[in-house]
Amino acid sequence: MALPPLVAPAAPLSERERERTARHSVLAGLGDEGQRRLAGAHVAVVGAGGLGSPVILGLAAAGVGRLTVIDDDVVEFSNLQRQVIHRAEDVGAPKATSAARAARALAPDIRVDIRRERLDAGTAADLLTGCDLVIDGTDTFATRTAVAAACDERGVPLVWGVIQEFHAQVTVFWSRPPAGTDAVRLADLYPPGSAGEPPTCAEVGVLGSLCLTVGGMLATEAIKLITGIGAPLLGRVVLIDALTATQREVPLRPARATAASSVPAAAPAPEIDLDGLFAAQAAGATVIDVREPSETAAGSLAGAVLIPLGDLLEHPERFSGDRAVVVCARGVRAHRAADALRARGVDTVVLSGGLAAWPR
Repeated sequence: MALPPLVAPAAPLSERERERTARHSVLAGLGDEGQRRLAGAHVAVVGAGGLGSPVILGLAAAGVGRLTVIDDDVVEFSNLQRQVIHRAEDVGAPKATSAARAARALAPDIRVDIRRERLDAGTAADLLTGCDLVIDGTDTFATRTAVAAACDERGVPLVWGVIQEFHAQVTVFWSRPPAGTDAVRLADLYPPGSAGEPPTCAEVGVLGSLCLTVGGMLATEAIKLITGIGAPLLGRVVLIDALTATQREVPLRPARATAASSVPAAAPAPEIDLDGLFAAQAAGATVIDVREPSETAAGSLAGAVLIPLGDLLEHPERFSGDRAVVVCARGVRAHRAADALRARGVDTVVLSGGLAAWPR
C-alpha cells in the first residue's frame, strides 16, 4: 500500500544537481517533485559498515540532501571484504569520516553530519534529533533495540535490515504511521528477550556481496517513504537466501500480548564441559565438529566427525546416530547444529563455550 510522501519538496535544484540526477526526473511517479523531496530529506544512518556502506552510497547518489552518519568505529583491513564505502588507505581512519568522504565525492551538494559516537539508550535522543527517517545498519541487537526505541518514541520510520552468513531480513518499522495504517515495531518481530545476542560476523561470517543487495534494498525503502512512491515494506518482512537465490516475504502484524497467543520458545540444547564430552563419547555419543575445513585443518578432538555447519543444516540426515555432542570454536554454531539435530529426534548436547574455552 502506498503511503503519503514523508518529506516536503525542497527548493528547485541547482543546474548541476538536476543534471546529476536526471535519470530520476524521468521516472514515472518520481520526477522533479520527488527528486526535490529527496533533496529536502534528512536521513540518519546508524552504522557505516557492511549494510551502512551501500546505504550511504545509494542515498548520496540518489540526491538525499542531508545524511547523519553515526559510527564510533575505525576501518579495519578485514572490513574491506564487505564494507565497500571504505578503501585500503582508510584503514585506521574513523568509519564515519571515510563514509562522509565517499558520499561527498558522489554528491558534492550533500550535507553529511559525522557523529563518532556509539548509539545507546543514553545517546539516541541527541544523535537522532531532527531526522525524517532512520536506517539501522548496526550489528548488535542491543544497539538495534536502542535505535528502535528511539524511533518509536519520536514516531519516525525505521528502515531495518539484518544479515548473517548467506541470509538476510529487510522490513520497515513505524510506531506512528499515517492514519489507516497499522503501527509495526521491532518488538512485533522480536519480542523483548527473544533474540538474545546473535553471533558476530567474525564468528560465523557474512557474504560480502549480499551486503550490497540488502543495503540497496534499505536505500530503496527509504527513497519510497521519502517520495511516497511504491509500497513500502511496512507490515511485511522480506527473507533472502543468497545460496538458493530465493526471496520471499511474510506478513508482520502488531503483536497481541495475550497468553493464549504466546508460544514458548524451545529451550536451547544442554551444555556440558570437556570432561562431560569425553564421558559422553565413551558412552557411545558421537562428537560432531561443525567448524569449516580451514579451521579443522589445524586439528580437532580425537574421534570427532567433521561436518561443516552449512552441510549439516542443509542435510541433517548425514548424521544417522541417536546421540551427539556438537562442538565449534565458541559454541554459537554448535547450538544451531544442535537445534537441527534435536528437531530430528537426536539426543544432542553442546560443548560449553566451544573449543576456545578449553585450551587443553
